[in-house]
Parts: sequence; C-alpha cells; structure tokens
Amino acid sequence: MQGEDPFDQGAGSILRQPKAVWATAGASVVTFMGIGLVDPILPSIAKGLEATPSQVSLLFTSYFLITAVAMLVTGFVSSRIGGRKTLLAGLALVVVFAALSGTSSSVGELVGFRAGWGLGNALFVSTALAVIVGAAAGGSSAAILLYESALGLGMACGPLVGALLGDASWRYPFFGTAALMAIGFICITAFLKEQPRPATKTSLLDPIKALGHGGLASVATSAFFYNYSFFTILAFTPFVLNMTPYKSGAVFFAWGLLLAVFSVLVAPRLQERFGSLKVLGASLVLLAVDLLVLGYGDHTTAIVCTIVSGAFIGMNNTVYTELALGVSDAPRPVASAGYNFVRWFAAAAAPYLAPKIEEWSDIHIPFVVAAVTAVAGAVVVWVRRAALTHEAEELEPRHATEDSVAVFAD
Repeated sequence: MQGEDPFDQGAGSILRQPKAVWATAGASVVTFMGIGLVDPILPSIAKGLEATPSQVSLLFTSYFLITAVAMLVTGFVSSRIGGRKTLLAGLALVVVFAALSGTSSSVGELVGFRAGWGLGNALFVSTALAVIVGAAAGGSSAAILLYESALGLGMACGPLVGALLGDASWRYPFFGTAALMAIGFICITAFLKEQPRPATKTSLLDPIKALGHGGLASVATSAFFYNYSFFTILAFTPFVLNMTPYKSGAVFFAWGLLLAVFSVLVAPRLQERFGSLKVLGASLVLLAVDLLVLGYGDHTTAIVCTIVSGAFIGMNNTVYTELALGVSDAPRPVASAGYNFVRWFAAAAAPYLAPKIEEWSDIHIPFVVAAVTAVAGAVVVWVRRAALTHEAEELEPRHATEDSVAVFAD
C-alpha cells in the first residue's frame, strides 16, 4: 500500500469500487457490529429474562464456541461451493437466528440462537475479505483498506446501535440486525457474481495440521491467553460499570474507535520502529496493568481504563494476525483457520468464567485473572522468540490487512 493513495479518484480508488464490493463491505459492517451489539444491553437482558450475569454471558460463550469450531469448516465449504454462496448462506443464518434471538422467552433460548448466529457469522466473515478483493476494481490495496474501514466501523458502532435500540427494549437490537443483514443479503444477491473457486480444495484437517508448525502453535497459544483478557473486558465489564444502555454504548463506542485507530494506523508505525515482538510484548504488559487498575479503581477510573484498553487490543490484534499469517509456510486461509480455532476457545471461556470467578471470590479477582493471562501471553512470546523473531522481522506490516478478518471473526 505504500506509495499508493487509495483515495485517489482513479480506477482502483476506495471511492470507485463496483456495487458488489460496496454490498459486501456494507454487510461486513453489520456483521462486525453484531460482536459488540449486546454489550450495552447485557444488564437489560439479564433483567428482562431474570437471568444472572454468568447466564447472560453465555451469549458470548455460545457465539464464539461455535465460531471456533466453524473455523475448521468454513474453508472446506467455501472451496467447494464458492464465495458467493458461502456469503449468502452465512447471511441467511444470521438473519434467521438474529430474528429468533429477539423472540427469546428464556436465556437458554437466547444462548442457543446466538450459537446459530455464530455459525452464520463464521461463514460470512471467513469469506468476505477474499470476495471483496476478488471483486475490486484495480489492485487490492483500496479494497483491503475498505474492508479494514468496515471492520473498524462495525466494531465501533455495534455498542452504539445496541444502546440506541436497546434503550426501548433489549429485543430491538436483534430485530434491527436481522433487518440490516436481510438488506445485505438482497444487495449481495443482486450485485455480486460468483467468484472463481480455489484451485485446491481445503480439507477439514488442514487447519489442525498447520498447528504442527511450532511458530504458528506458539502464536495461537499466546493469542489464546490474550483473548481471555480481551473478552473479560468485552463481556464482563458492562456488569461492573452498571450503566444505562446509552452510557454503556458511549463507553464502548469510544473503546471501538481507539481499537480501530490503533489497529489500522498506530500499530504498523510502531512495528516499523520497534519490531513486532517488542510492540506485542509491551502492549500485552500494558494491557495487564490497565486491567488491574480497572479492577481496583473507582467507577470513573473503570470507565477510562475500559476505553483505553481499546488501544492495546487494537495493537495486539494487528500484530497477532501478522504473526499468524507469516510465521509458517501454510496457506494463509489455512493458517488463519488453525490460529482462530485455538484462540476463539478463550473468547468462549472468558465471558462464562469471569462472572463465575466473581461469584466465588469478589469483583476484583476476574480482572486479576485477566491481567495474569495477558502476562502469560507475553511470556509465551518471549520464551518462543527464537521461533518468531526471524519471521516477525521479515513480515511487512500491511500483510495483516490481507486477512484482517482473523482479528474479529476480531
């Protein structure tokens, strides 16, 4: 991307793309909104369904548990039926299960519907970037930047949309998501033609085999610990802040903005100056400090630390993705699937365990545990630096954009 102006009005400009690219990018925004959509309404859901925080947190657990397992399936599916059909299948599942989520009469039903939503999300997110790049006019740089922008916009706006709709009823954000994804389904059906299928079909075991590479396994293990910290913030903090949907949505909107800015703009510059491993290690340690202050500070401090954590999470996401995609000789989609398969299990565990740990101890200890896991992630990077250093030095910082989807599928 260096030396190119993606906003130039030429044929490859980010502003001059085919309708198929805009349709897929628009659907991507809504898909990423779905990750943080429930954040500001978690307390409202708990009240409306007479559920405990640990029960409501299963909304994240079921979602990401299915997403993790589905990472072994998405490449298998898309390499056989093609990108367009995979996108439409994912969108259709999200529309159905998001709508059903809004009709839930118990927390058990809602958790089950979120699991179906997670499957649809995995199918869509794992395919969207490849489709955007394949359908883009001109080189891939502008298309990749457009996708990055969609990711950041979705992560930032999800909590805000959840708050605006959820202030009237916790059910409305689910219905709103279903409606927006239905529009995306129609647009992709109308504007996107089928993309060429990969020359080689992906097997279900390819991502597991890729983890046999020591470098990729190390990155995945470190990311597993980090994701526990990440999703303690995302799923547990709303209960600690105990704010109205509007105020909670504003906090996580600011968090999402920092995440997007540091992921897309700040992390690559720091990597160029200090190197990937130093940036990652420092960011993980700073995240651990932030978590401890969040856990033991007063309410205002907790708000500030929640927002600031977005900066560290954004940097970590970028560096982890680059390492995962460049550390082994496995094809990028296969390496990404194996890496995500491991790390999303932590995303499934943290939302459930954090409230349980509070029940067993007190409100501070979940953040202490999350701080410890962040440090554990840094320790893995330091211990395995010999396996990662060469690859990290050889990586081009913008390589992460070619599979930014690995961050939030990040």
